[in-house]
Amino acid sequence: MRDLMQDWEMRVSRIIDHAAKYHGNRPITSRTVEGPIETTNWREVRDDALKVSQGLVGLGVKPGEPIGVMAWNTARHLKVWYGVSGSGAVLHTLNPRLSGDQLVYIINHAEDTMLMVDFDLSAVIAPIVDRLETVKKIIIMTDREHMPDNIQGAICFEDWIAEQDGDFDWVEGSERDACGICYTSGTTGNPKGVVYTHRSNVLHALAASSPDVLNMTSRDTLMPVVPLFHANGWSIAYTAPMNGAAMVMPGRDMTPAGIYEMLEHGVTFTAAVPTIWLGMLQYLKETGKTFSTLSRVVIGGSSCPRAVIEAFQDNYGVRVFHAWGMTETSPLGTTSSFKPEVEVLSDKEKVDVQTSVGHPPFSVDLRITDDEGNELEWDGQTQGRLWIRGPGVVKQYLKKGEDATVGGNWFDTGDVATMDENAYVRITDRSKDVIKSGGEWISSIDMENAAVAHPGVAEAAAIGIPHPKWDERPILVIVKAPDADPDPAEIVELASEGLAKWQRPDDVVFMVELPHTATGKISKLHLRQQLEKMDYKLPEFRG
Repeated sequence: MRDLMQDWEMRVSRIIDHAAKYHGNRPITSRTVEGPIETTNWREVRDDALKVSQGLVGLGVKPGEPIGVMAWNTARHLKVWYGVSGSGAVLHTLNPRLSGDQLVYIINHAEDTMLMVDFDLSAVIAPIVDRLETVKKIIIMTDREHMPDNIQGAICFEDWIAEQDGDFDWVEGSERDACGICYTSGTTGNPKGVVYTHRSNVLHALAASSPDVLNMTSRDTLMPVVPLFHANGWSIAYTAPMNGAAMVMPGRDMTPAGIYEMLEHGVTFTAAVPTIWLGMLQYLKETGKTFSTLSRVVIGGSSCPRAVIEAFQDNYGVRVFHAWGMTETSPLGTTSSFKPEVEVLSDKEKVDVQTSVGHPPFSVDLRITDDEGNELEWDGQTQGRLWIRGPGVVKQYLKKGEDATVGGNWFDTGDVATMDENAYVRITDRSKDVIKSGGEWISSIDMENAAVAHPGVAEAAAIGIPHPKWDERPILVIVKAPDADPDPAEIVELASEGLAKWQRPDDVVFMVELPHTATGKISKLHLRQQLEKMDYKLPEFRG
């Protein structure tokens, strides 16, 4: 016996249909790119998304065509998010923080036939428009009043939408059709395109919704500080409507004051990278403000310092969920929710667990191996390469023509990690950034997180410096907190807690700022280049 149950294709249009039908009045509060704060709801978002789909088909867009979208987190972006995929086209999210050359490369590589761009970001596209080989039309996501004049022949979004009557049905197709494209940050070469399917997005959103991951409910009001153009917006644009949650969209103002203002619109749950929250905690300290409704925050993208976790929980009563994932994993791979074995621990021990990135949900399979591919034990101490597989994990990069996985669909994350007996993962380094001294690995992440706990440290990066005897020796590169002048010896002492003598950093170097990738991560490649230009030498080799 088989096929005795109903079936339908798992396409993301069903998510917005569900939200509109069963949670239609749930509010979506948005700071518009034009400035004012406006409120809509899931029913209205769906109605306008249908008009976007109708308009795209009317412009000749065919199923499978990539459409580039460069926009901030707004309700209008949500309309485009579902409207593009609902037309059968493929949503290609573009990061405005990329260089012009990088944008030219990924737009041409993806073969985007159209671009949809927030009006202030037209300044990013205008200088490169003549180098875009496949783009036929550009829609500026604004009203007539704010329409820029720097892109000839551009279409005004609000005028275009007004021309559609919305009498349209989503373009149907297979759940295995391409739904979205997101490119990696390209720190070691050209960015690589990860193509999400409708099926992978729906399955990933279902997994992310589970109680041990995001625990999203219709009682939540969610604000994604993480941009939707980062790793598919951490899937939040799918999980929120899937569960009927309200949303607050912060727009382009990413200052601590701007983010705080929007959080006070009833937000219970938010998500962003650690650098955002370091700035927020400083803002709260300076202003004496606190959160009215915020109860939990997901922190991912890079390692979250223990001091940030403790500050949120001890000072503001906000539960922190440390998470790990990457563009290639849709992105969520693990979250640090508490299993029963953890619930019985002391508060300090629980924070110890929270500094890990947590354990995987159903649909994610993990392993750690040595360099020869032998699986390593889960003892919380043995470090190895972290591998992942599942329906939300990349199999091939766009146009690469070869698998990005090895036997059994295992994808090498590039991370070095441990796993303990309860399956909690602790990322200790990136394989390309790992510090190896005297044949032993040193965790740069632990060192960085300890250093950031110093009140005079705003940001820290640990890197290995070549050494003729030991291969590499670790140093800390520090950005000082405002109006602070920390003692290097104090930083070394703090960062060395629990470390063997040979693991301690050999030096502290102060810089005005650290180089970051377009996704907000510290670029250790560029940091090393900066130190080389400075002709940096370890203390023992200085004249």
